[in-house]
Amino acid sequence: MTTQQIHISDYNYALPDERIAKFPLAERDSSKLLIYNKGVVSEDVFTSLPKYIPSGSLMVFNNTKVIQARLHFRKGGQGALIEVFCLEPALPNDYQLNFSQKNAVQWYCLVGNLKKWKEGALHREIDINGETITLSCERKGLHGTSHTIEFTWNGNYTWAEILDAVGELPIPPYLNRETQESDKRTYQTVYSKIKGSVAAPTAGLHFTNRVLSALDAAGIDREELTLHVGAGTFKPVKSEEIGGHDMHTEHIAVRRQTIEKLIAHGGKATAVGTTSVRTLESLYYMGLTGELHVPQWIPYETEDIPTLQALQQLLDYMNRHQLDVLHASTQIIIAPGYRYHIVERMVTNFHQPQSTLLLLVSAFVNGDWHKIYDYALAHDFRFLSYGDSSLLIP
Repeated sequence: MTTQQIHISDYNYALPDERIAKFPLAERDSSKLLIYNKGVVSEDVFTSLPKYIPSGSLMVFNNTKVIQARLHFRKGGQGALIEVFCLEPALPNDYQLNFSQKNAVQWYCLVGNLKKWKEGALHREIDINGETITLSCERKGLHGTSHTIEFTWNGNYTWAEILDAVGELPIPPYLNRETQESDKRTYQTVYSKIKGSVAAPTAGLHFTNRVLSALDAAGIDREELTLHVGAGTFKPVKSEEIGGHDMHTEHIAVRRQTIEKLIAHGGKATAVGTTSVRTLESLYYMGLTGELHVPQWIPYETEDIPTLQALQQLLDYMNRHQLDVLHASTQIIIAPGYRYHIVERMVTNFHQPQSTLLLLVSAFVNGDWHKIYDYALAHDFRFLSYGDSSLLIP
């Protein structure tokens, strides 16, 4: 059976609603930590993580920051409630440039209650520093399954300031609750820096400055990269075989020093979260193909080369083009049949049944995911974004 013929129904398990953590623990790093070490499962508390990571090894974190991407407008100011969910920047299409714009930007968005918004612009008034600003949005056309929306506003404010004033943090739909003020703090990693995600890289939510300091004290090297998590991370697999599932595109940014650090560590790293996993493994294929976009199925269609050779080719590309930061994109799907090149350990939460993230985990532990999830369900672990953590060592 090829990877594309995998049946997603083989990656199902019963997840009772009460096992989904609706809120985080009061102390981030007091969550439970499941350790899967070469087939043996045990448990500990997250603050103990540093003792399971070898001194001198490299750990890679995703420093993306979740934006307040959900906006609400009323038709005619009083009528139907329309939700506009910002997915990714369209004009300018660079995140940082877009956030610094004044007066107008365009984004690709999902629109809720679209049938009530036939035409024309929507407006709402917002208060920033005692000044009343009018924010308007207008549909400019379709973009795949989303809409191109132009936002315009008066006053001397950047789009980042507008979003902070009017936007709502988009917590995952499966929490089945309204966003609360506390989520603004708890649904960000303590090391989040680069705005752009519409969902948190949740494996990182367990880290505190205390744990990061303990990693440093244990001689574990740390690097950061950026992958902006899109709403597609929640997109269910609707096809019977995964060959029929279209992976969403995610945008990544990796500094030259991160590639150099990977090479210095023999091309191996411990990845914090599936987003770091996808970014690191995508770097290998960029080095292999010389292309800055990784298509969904490329890992299953190419002959492998040594990891260090691929990373060196990528570094050579950056040097030739005098790039300090590599901006690229990936649609990589990691599923059973995939051979990992860079990631040797993974810190990750517990994922939804029949999700591409569960496929990624299964590929990492050579199909042994049932043992991990059965243990977690039997030992009172909390699941999904605000749930407990695991360290996987295949």
